[in-house]
Amino acid sequence: MNDDILVIGGGQSPEHEVSLASAAAVATALRGRGFAVTAVTIAADGTWMRDGVALGNGASGSLAAAVELIGRADAVFPALHGALGEDGTLAALCALAHTPVVGSGLAAGAIAMDKWATKLVAEAAGLRTAPGIVLTARDIEDAEFDEDVVVKPVSAGSSFGVTLVQDAEQFVPALRAAAEYDDRILVERVMHGREIDVAVLREADGSVWAPPALEIQTDGLFDTATKYDGSARFVVPAELSDGDRRALTAAAVTMFEALGCAGVARMDFFLTDAGPVLNEVNTMPGMTAASQVPRMLQAAGVAYPELVSRLVQAAMAASAVGADTAAAVR
Repeated sequence: MNDDILVIGGGQSPEHEVSLASAAAVATALRGRGFAVTAVTIAADGTWMRDGVALGNGASGSLAAAVELIGRADAVFPALHGALGEDGTLAALCALAHTPVVGSGLAAGAIAMDKWATKLVAEAAGLRTAPGIVLTARDIEDAEFDEDVVVKPVSAGSSFGVTLVQDAEQFVPALRAAAEYDDRILVERVMHGREIDVAVLREADGSVWAPPALEIQTDGLFDTATKYDGSARFVVPAELSDGDRRALTAAAVTMFEALGCAGVARMDFFLTDAGPVLNEVNTMPGMTAASQVPRMLQAAGVAYPELVSRLVQAAMAASAVGADTAAAVR
């Protein structure tokens, strides 16, 4: 196999280190599957690097050099999490260069990164979400607390800036913490239920399916510390009734299609007594072999190297279909 895949890691979001781990794992797996891999890193200041050396002067100069790499690649695997990566930024850049890109495009990435917009799409598609409101940083001092809520930035990942608030004294500090990551702050009513993740994968032939779901078991809020300190327990396959399994799968696929996702996405739910409640959508979830999505695919018999290979093949197939459609229109 001679396909040259450009793997991009790092980025300018707080998930920089997580992305480096994802990108390293993806690059190793692709090389093991016979792909030629070029690996680059976006430093925290926006400078594009290869083998520890800047591709050009500063963020703009190195980006100009990186565009040449993107243009020469057969496909790009942007293993980036959070803003200026997962939010469709890299997908748009690849689209302008006419290079296939793994994962969702600009629109799906941008909407899914915005938790409020995601709620609006979900509700329009008939899915339940936690009741909530959006505040801005200007509203913080006038905000009033009247019930247990979860406070989170509208656009951020890995639970950065997320706080469970159970008394009035915690409320304003929680809003300030969220505002460190985004000027818009989402305040949601606490949902009581099991935390269930569902991965949805679009294959090269366009088919969409979901592997067995995963349950997250913690002693408290599944926040940033819990995600990475090893205290959370991931149970896959999650123990679910047939009815709950069907409802979760249907909701996940519905949301995947409503957003227009591609590649793989992770849909996070609360499974309540009244059924699934969508929490959020990740269009480029953690991609080490130990991350939630690869664990779910492994439970379906798809090993990690096979998963990343399928994602590349799906991106290249989708690009070919798009090119054929454009040619037919012309």
